Amino acid sequence: MTPTQITSRHNPRIKEAAALRNRKHRDQLRQTLVYGARESVRARACGAELATSFVCADLLGESGETAVAELRAAGVEVVAVSPEVFERLAYGDRQDGVVSVAATTERPLADLRVPAEAPLIAVIEGVEKPGNLGALLRTADGAGVDGVVVVDPVIDLYNPNVIRASVATVFKPKVAVATSREAIDWLSERRIPAFATRPDAQESCWQADLSGAAAIVLGAEAEGLTDAWAGPGVRPISLPMLGVGDSLNVSVTAAVLLYEARRQRDAD
Repeated sequence: MTPTQITSRHNPRIKEAAALRNRKHRDQLRQTLVYGARESVRARACGAELATSFVCADLLGESGETAVAELRAAGVEVVAVSPEVFERLAYGDRQDGVVSVAATTERPLADLRVPAEAPLIAVIEGVEKPGNLGALLRTADGAGVDGVVVVDPVIDLYNPNVIRASVATVFKPKVAVATSREAIDWLSERRIPAFATRPDAQESCWQADLSGAAAIVLGAEAEGLTDAWAGPGVRPISLPMLGVGDSLNVSVTAAVLLYEARRQRDAD
């Protein structure tokens, strides 16, 4: 044990960090938890400000040691904790020895900057499960989307499970939060056509021209998109379903549509 290692689960710093699992505390302190060595490093790379990384040396592998060294070199405070203390901070069975505390920021749509020519936007309305929202953000990042607008969110954008599922890409400045009305107006002002995914749409995603400016709009699996996305200027498209089910997991649908848009752009 090193002299600076925290060994008490009741240490004030540990209690404060553990409280960040609760949204109320995250909102009050404007901080959240980032689980994992890889996620902590990536959060910094995406623009997050990491205040502290709690590290359990007994659980670190080689990649974890490298990550901790990188965090320390970047000026992040590294605090050693015992396995018992780390267990209080860690989530589920994912215990690779690093849990970090990161600052959270407001994500207004007015701050989102996208290219003037043929931007590709993902709009996500009312997704309820943190894992799905995180997977959507990870997919959007992988597909090279220019901006992600999370509209009328049901869950906290900085929920630790969103961060984990997104592999920390939620911290990228390309992500904004808005109401559906704000998002529709924002797209209209920039003349970005909205393509709303609906299972009963007559036009399939294979027929739609997604090679130019486009916003792919996705809704929650249970309820789908609200009527806000059924008005003028919004074009419904579907993903063909050839089996019994009428839809895929929303993050899978997002992957198909966003990569179809990327394929069309790369073909031009």
